[in-house]
Amino acid sequence: MGDTLSQAEIDSLLNALSSGELDTESLNETPEKSIKDYDFARPSKFSKDHLRTLEIIFENYGRLLSTNLPAYLRKSIQVDVMNAEANTYSEFSNALFNPVLLGVINFAPLQGNIILELAANLGFAIVDRMLGGYGNPLEKNREFTEIELVILERILEVCTNMMVEPWESVETIEPRLERIETNSQFAQFISPTEMTAIVTLNIKIGDVEGLMNVCIPYSCVEPVIDKLNTKYWYSAMKDVSAGAYQDSIQQIIDYAKIPVRAMLGRSSISVNDFANLQLGDIIKLDTKVDDELDVYVGNIRKFTALPGATSNSYAVRLTSVIREEQ
Repeated sequence: MGDTLSQAEIDSLLNALSSGELDTESLNETPEKSIKDYDFARPSKFSKDHLRTLEIIFENYGRLLSTNLPAYLRKSIQVDVMNAEANTYSEFSNALFNPVLLGVINFAPLQGNIILELAANLGFAIVDRMLGGYGNPLEKNREFTEIELVILERILEVCTNMMVEPWESVETIEPRLERIETNSQFAQFISPTEMTAIVTLNIKIGDVEGLMNVCIPYSCVEPVIDKLNTKYWYSAMKDVSAGAYQDSIQQIIDYAKIPVRAMLGRSSISVNDFANLQLGDIIKLDTKVDDELDVYVGNIRKFTALPGATSNSYAVRLTSVIREEQ
């Protein structure tokens, strides 16, 4: 309950109101509520969680590129994911400048295509490297020739095939490079108002640095949009990893070599006796002929066995297994 005003305080307030020292409008002011604009013509269908998951997927994709592309280009390659954002396709296409290098990728079994845009300077550097050069870009941009496009098509097909593994936790895809476009005017593959997710990767081939943009329409990933969240992705990745690597780890363990030794017995002698040992001398052990021997795997006592021979070699026959609790 608030404090009660005294008669003197009430009289002071009334005098202030009558003299104009106190503004009555200021007493009725309430803090303004924060209002966020929402454009119904451009609904944001990709949430922040969806974009974050796409970043994680393409971080894995970037690691595959930086690991596998050097085998084709014989050049060190560094790939970093810069960001993922949601935009309309018209905003993406309007930002393209000729010459442009667009790979149209069929994302089967998902419906529709995704667009892979590679910076022109990276394209010319790849061509120069594939033809035996140092991987230097052109000083002045020009249109790609037919021969250059054939060379770039091989590299883009490699980049397309590498998308399979990063997307396994979401959907088993069979991507296929359908064609390459070099003119931004012919880049209208979907409706201009279609919402897309743009994932931007920074690629450095030797000293040449440029961007790769992957444009993913919402209509393409709509059937699996619920799987594009970090919780589902991490849980699916854990299940896939456990199943994928368990068999290979088991095979490696199966063929691992470990030392096995059987202990015939123990004895203690003086240093003088040890120094004077000769052929034919007998050392008395603490075990009998019919006693079971201890068999060690590494340094762990694991079995008991009886001594014997087979094919002119000494051998032991296991009689029991020593469990951990023993």
